[in-house]
Amino acid sequence: MDISQTFDRLLLTGAAGGLGTVLRDTLQPCTRILRLSDIVPVQAGPDQEAVTCDLADKQAVDKLVDGCDAIVHMGGVSVERPFKEILEANIKGVFHIYEGARRHGVKRVVFASSNHVIGFYRQTERIDAQVPRRPDGYYGLSKAYGEEMASFYFDRYGIETVSIRIGSCFPAVKDRRMMHTWISARDLTQIILNGLMAQKVGHTIVYGMSANKNVWWDNRCADHLGYLPQDTSEVFRDQVERQPMPTPDDPVSVYQGGAFTAAGPYGDD
Repeated sequence: MDISQTFDRLLLTGAAGGLGTVLRDTLQPCTRILRLSDIVPVQAGPDQEAVTCDLADKQAVDKLVDGCDAIVHMGGVSVERPFKEILEANIKGVFHIYEGARRHGVKRVVFASSNHVIGFYRQTERIDAQVPRRPDGYYGLSKAYGEEMASFYFDRYGIETVSIRIGSCFPAVKDRRMMHTWISARDLTQIILNGLMAQKVGHTIVYGMSANKNVWWDNRCADHLGYLPQDTSEVFRDQVERQPMPTPDDPVSVYQGGAFTAAGPYGDD
């Protein structure tokens, strides 16, 4: 796939985060200018421009989107937090991104959804993208909202989105649960690029996982993206299996969302 300067200006939100920092380099070849955004200042490199932006600020996001051909929306709170914090960045923020896309004629978005949209499915179940959502917290709820936003903006305004239910994107697998959910940065980049380049995606949901041996998720509904993962969690198996086994009733052993299913509540303080 020839990705050289497919876009004139591509927007990457969340560019100061862990994944955003990696994607700044891997997405650069597909665009003449990569516009980087975060709530904290970002240092722009060659062929990049940095914009400090609070996703909860509608006017600021509107200016951020202006002039962009496509959006990779990684910005927002990435862990379980009190609803007030989730509301500003993840719910208001995704609405402002899509409103900006509508107003400025952007027709393709790649949205960083999460496996926590389906976190209350048990680890004994194998699911695809058509199962009902079962979010495991406020964070998962916000990502479910983002997926519905993507569906609505396609049906109403023709803005196409690939929503990636990202599993666990870290340099190395940390625990037994992550043996199922891990995705390498290389494979995540491939999904994003395929999501940007595929001819027709409507609103496609794809599970962000590498070619792991034992998986809970079935990506047959996203075959048209042509995603072929290159990496696998198996290279970490020996070190992971040396860890103590969690108890059978521990959420990390029961639910696909792991510890997120037991986080909180945050409303009692």
